[in-house]
Amino acid sequence: MTLNRFFLLVGMMVVSSVLSGCLYPQDRMKQNQVPYIDQLESVQSSVDQYRESTSGLLPIKDRDMDTPIYQKYPIDFNKLSPRYIQEPPGTAYESGGVYLYVLVDVEDDPKVKLIDLRVAEQIRDINIRIDMYKRSNNGYAPIKEVINDNAFKIDWEKLGYSTEPYAESPISGKNLPFILNNAGEAQLDYSIDLYDFLQNHEHDYKQGDDIRDIIVDNSVFVPAYSLPYTLDENNEPVISKPE
Repeated sequence: MTLNRFFLLVGMMVVSSVLSGCLYPQDRMKQNQVPYIDQLESVQSSVDQYRESTSGLLPIKDRDMDTPIYQKYPIDFNKLSPRYIQEPPGTAYESGGVYLYVLVDVEDDPKVKLIDLRVAEQIRDINIRIDMYKRSNNGYAPIKEVINDNAFKIDWEKLGYSTEPYAESPISGKNLPFILNNAGEAQLDYSIDLYDFLQNHEHDYKQGDDIRDIIVDNSVFVPAYSLPYTLDENNEPVISKPE
């Protein structure tokens, strides 16, 4: 083998190695964005085992009592790993994924569900702009239209947006709009997803009920960062008014 041919082969091996190193993280990143059912089942099994060995305790992180219900019980993987699960799943935030693993129905039948943290990041960015606007406008929020006493449409132009931003629903993949609650904080409007779920799943909800659990019961996600919803006179989803 000539010296030039030797260096050519070495160079090709180096390039191949570099490309493999570059592509692997991208492939891993995509994997960490897909909520695999087997990972959910594995975490559910570890939660069940933990409860059995601790007389019913839950492997969760502490949160304030006023934390919104769907964000209130995040799983603490430090309590599960490595005894009950080898490590957090790749889709979990703790492993570089985009999902927060949470528990619902903690009193009766704790079930593992997911929150898409990409939505949380969008809301955080919007709330930063809202806070800046309020500081410059005597505490007033950038309200465009009143939906009811509990919800408002956002004036995006006042926040510096040229077009209205949307979040891709982790539940349906559809674009969902943002709204303001009566504290002047951005929330995600799940009306589109709720309408679809009401049409496609059996339920016995009536006016006055909080209907968001229809998503919890029929998907792997919770409707995080949302206001309560109920049914209107046409049995369609509507944001609940304050009690």
